[in-house]
Amino acid sequence: MNGETHSQLANFIWSICNLLRGPYKRNEYRKVILPLTVLRRFECLLEPTRQKVLDEYPLWKTKPERVQQAHLQNISGYRFYNLSEMQFRLSGENIHSLLDDPDNLALNLNSYIIAFSPNVRSIMEKFKFNEQVQHMAEKNILFEVIKAFSKVDLSAERVDQIQMGYVFEELIRIGAEQSNEEAGEHFTPREVIKLMVNLLLAPEEDLARSHVVKTIYDPACGTGGMLSVAEEYIRQLNSDAQPKLFGQDWNDEAWAVCKSDMLIKGEEADNIILEDTFSRDGFDRKDDSGEKWTFDYMLANPPFGVEWKQQQKFIEKEAETLGFDGRFGAGTPRINDGALLFLQHMIAKMRSVGMGGSRIGIVFNGSPLFTGDAGSGESEIRRWIIENDWLEAIVALPEQLFYNTGIATYIWIISNRKEPRRRRKVQLIDARNFWVQMEKSLGNKRRRIGDPQDKKKDPDHIVEITRLYEQFTNGETRVFSIGGKEKELVVSKVFDNEDFGYHKITVERPLRLNFQATPERMARLEEQSAFKKLAESKKKNQITRQEEIEVGTQRQQAIRDLLHAFAEEHGEELFRNREAFLNVLKAQDRARGVRLSAPELKAVLAALGQRDETADICHDRSGNPEPDPELRDTETVPLKEEIEAYFVREVLPHVPDAWIDHSKTKVGYEIPLNCHFYRYEPPRDLAEIEADIKVLEGEIVDLLREVTR
Repeated sequence: MNGETHSQLANFIWSICNLLRGPYKRNEYRKVILPLTVLRRFECLLEPTRQKVLDEYPLWKTKPERVQQAHLQNISGYRFYNLSEMQFRLSGENIHSLLDDPDNLALNLNSYIIAFSPNVRSIMEKFKFNEQVQHMAEKNILFEVIKAFSKVDLSAERVDQIQMGYVFEELIRIGAEQSNEEAGEHFTPREVIKLMVNLLLAPEEDLARSHVVKTIYDPACGTGGMLSVAEEYIRQLNSDAQPKLFGQDWNDEAWAVCKSDMLIKGEEADNIILEDTFSRDGFDRKDDSGEKWTFDYMLANPPFGVEWKQQQKFIEKEAETLGFDGRFGAGTPRINDGALLFLQHMIAKMRSVGMGGSRIGIVFNGSPLFTGDAGSGESEIRRWIIENDWLEAIVALPEQLFYNTGIATYIWIISNRKEPRRRRKVQLIDARNFWVQMEKSLGNKRRRIGDPQDKKKDPDHIVEITRLYEQFTNGETRVFSIGGKEKELVVSKVFDNEDFGYHKITVERPLRLNFQATPERMARLEEQSAFKKLAESKKKNQITRQEEIEVGTQRQQAIRDLLHAFAEEHGEELFRNREAFLNVLKAQDRARGVRLSAPELKAVLAALGQRDETADICHDRSGNPEPDPELRDTETVPLKEEIEAYFVREVLPHVPDAWIDHSKTKVGYEIPLNCHFYRYEPPRDLAEIEADIKVLEGEIVDLLREVTR
């Protein structure tokens, strides 16, 4: 690049934005800069073969479209071509400059774009670049913008494919930072991606193998940053390596940017799919070998807290009909957060261990760690992952790293081919204090992970965190400066898989009721559902409806009379045994011929009964104690502990009459990472706090004096 760095060239291209000021907002510049950079790069690449393509086209235009495209791509030397006789700047006797006809520039530019091969046309359509062309023409800036781009030399001789990839990624980064309020949806900070890739690829020993082929997939690829960084990492290790990139995204503009990047770098751009990953899996089909698509490495930063209601019907049908043969057999999370669906989708595309296995890196917020009780979709998904021994490590990242959110985030590393030392283990890394302050905030992004390759004076946090992962040490510590004080904190812990599991047991206590036919309790009968329904009717015919209501009303009165007769005979006698009360009541019932039905008897018991700790235990028909729903409680018992031993130690001393309903016992999994790294900080001494308050009071008094002078 003639001594010019890719950052300098990217900044030069971005400087053309000065022409857009006024008609465009700062966060809209990328809508012009990115597609024009793509067009100009393709034009420069096609220039040497442009005339030959134009000469050959008449001979092939009657051929089938695929044959025609394959031939023209072969002539151009790239996976795209252009059949227009116009371009940004003159080259060849039959090629005209778009700038020669300023009055028709917008029309000619659109014709020029339409003359590209279908893959480039589809990119421009998703960029909606024709709208920008029209807008620039209306604001009389189109000519100057095209003129500026025509002077940018992006030929292969000046900028090779790798360098051009860097340039385009730098433009994407600048555009994302300038639109920081929406950038986080499609753009992950580069230092986070580099850390993810390091964690994912650091243990891989075969990456240095000659001409090694590795497939990399991102199901929420956005603008393709993760794919690009992973590819760059592999090529730095081995220039002969052949990384193959695959991705899918639902957003038109993000897909267009990603596919452009792939074409610019000479990758197979058709491997970037524009569809919804959940309802239209772009890699559900068979690959060239006839096998289902699987990948060596997978990375993703799916949207945080995005609901999947739109895809709910499709996902639940797949889960029900295919089970574990599909993608969502382990369960489905809450409708308002589909993050764990992405992880299940990726796990479904892991290579078998016999084929070499796979490794996955994914960014989550805190919700997938602990949301959902035992038996819930989230807990069952965690259980499935951990019990299959796929969860390798979780790294807690600093807050305020992302453009559109300041919340805590975590990197999960998943693999079906763990090293022997990691089997049945999970490593938790607390990297929340590995950050440096941003010189200038970008939306919610106020911090970054130190990376000397980007900022020379930065600490090398990426290497340090990766080293913690590779060392796999339990209890590793580091010293941080927090609040002006040096503190030694534990930053790495290693757990058994079972440490994250628990039994949720249901603890029952017996129902104890007393019964009494007082006016207050008898009045409660009127509110019992079964009693009220006696005087209701669903008949449509008015006559039969009225007859049914009258019969029900008479039945209600018969029950009232029964209870009044019971009260007169037994006064306000208090029964502390339900069986004894029932025997007396049923005798009265038989004597009066009321014959209470089961629902009616239940309503009477509910009205006249009242909880009483001194009453006898109520039993069911089998003679077993009947549980009291209001006293029902649950306990969480670690998987490593015997349920009965825990119950005897922790429950029975407090409630001796309790028992466990084993039919309700569930297994749950959660990963309370923050609890595992919690460090108790004793409150400051009262005298110290009082001294600080006095200092503040003095400062306030001094400020008030300044105001009143």
